[in-house]
Amino acid sequence: MRVTETRVAVIAALRGLPHAPADAVYGEVSKTLPTTSLQAVYNVLHDLEAHGLARRIEPGDHRSHYELRVGDNHHHLVCTSCGAIADVDCLVGAAPCLTPDDAHGFAVAAAEITFWGECRDCRQSSHEKSPTVPTHT
Repeated sequence: MRVTETRVAVIAALRGLPHAPADAVYGEVSKTLPTTSLQAVYNVLHDLEAHGLARRIEPGDHRSHYELRVGDNHHHLVCTSCGAIADVDCLVGAAPCLTPDDAHGFAVAAAEITFWGECRDCRQSSHEKSPTVPTHT
């Protein structure tokens, strides 16, 4: 791949914003390259993904997010309240981490696992907002 200002800026943005949607990457890139378009950022993200330099993740019904961590078969935690995403290293053993009970003839090369739950900040916020119910004796 040819080195361009936009590609360098997108990679820099992804370094600072792991698990970022394209519009967040564009927001960062446009700070240093104000003439760059959202379409140009999408094109770079697609190119980086096609060359194995970035990974697109699509957790459930959430929009696509991009990260630079590739090739290690890691998994993700996704907050059901705020949408925050965190990396989870391989669960047990070598990739593909989990072995299906029936591979249906497939030669399994990798597994993608997404854990869903509430992040620490959202749990803390929910706890602070909950009214305290007095106990009656």
